[in-house]
Amino acid sequence: MMAFMTSAPIAPEIPGAIIALARAARRITVLTGAGISAESGVPTFRDAQTGLWTQVDPEDLATPAAWARDKPYVNAWFLWRVHLISAATPHAGHRALADWARRPDTDLRIVTQNIDDLHERAGSEVLAHLHGSLFAWRCDRCERPAPTPQAPAQPRERIEPDTCPHCAFGEIRPGVVWFNEALPERELADAIRVCRDADLVVVVGTSGIVQPAASLPHLAGARGIPVIEIDPRPTEFSPFATHVWRATAGAALPALVAAL
Repeated sequence: MMAFMTSAPIAPEIPGAIIALARAARRITVLTGAGISAESGVPTFRDAQTGLWTQVDPEDLATPAAWARDKPYVNAWFLWRVHLISAATPHAGHRALADWARRPDTDLRIVTQNIDDLHERAGSEVLAHLHGSLFAWRCDRCERPAPTPQAPAQPRERIEPDTCPHCAFGEIRPGVVWFNEALPERELADAIRVCRDADLVVVVGTSGIVQPAASLPHLAGARGIPVIEIDPRPTEFSPFATHVWRATAGAALPALVAAL
C-alpha cells in the first residue's frame, strides 16, 4: 500500500541568509531529485523491485538491450511504475514551487531528474525532465510520441507493448532515459543555461551522485551564483553549497514561499 503524507509537516525555522537570497532573486532555478518525490510515496527505482521483480536489478531492466531482449517483461515493469506514480499525489513542497513561480517579477525554472509528473500535477511547468518522463511514451522505431498505455491495477509479469499508431512498425516504449542512453540534448542544454543565468539555484532532494545532473549546481557555483541545498541528509553536493538547510522539501519549501 502506498504511504502518503497524512498531515502537514511542522514548518522549520528559515535560516536568515536563505530567506534574504530568496527574496532578492528574480531568476530562480530549482533542481529536484528523487527525494522530493519520495515524500509523496513514490518508490525509488530500487524500491520498486518488489513482488514479480524482487530478484531483478533495475540496471538489467532499464536498458535498450533489455527492451530488445524481452519487450513484454520490461513493458510490464514500467507500466506498474505508471500505476504507482499515478496513485501518488503532489505534496506541499510541489505546490509551493508552483506558488513561487506565480509571484510577480519571478522567473522560476524547474529542472528535474524525476520521471514522474508530480510537479505538473501541482501546477508547475517543468523546463527539463533530464531523465525523460514516464508519461511521455514514444515509438521505438520512428520516435514519434504516443499515448501512455493503460497501466494495470495489479502487477503483471508480461504485457505486450502497443503498436505505434504512426508508423505501424515500431512498438511503444516508455519515454524515460535508460541506462546507456544519452540525455535528451534540448533538456540538458536548457538545464545548463538556467544554471548559468540564475540569481539563485535551489537543489532539492538530489543525491549529488548521478551524472551529468550532479554537475549542474557546480556550474552556478563557478559563476558565483548562490546555491541552496534543501535536504534532510548530507549529500555529495553539501560541501559545495552556499547554504545548506537540513529540512524536507514538504516542510521547507512552503515555509520559504510563505515568507517571501
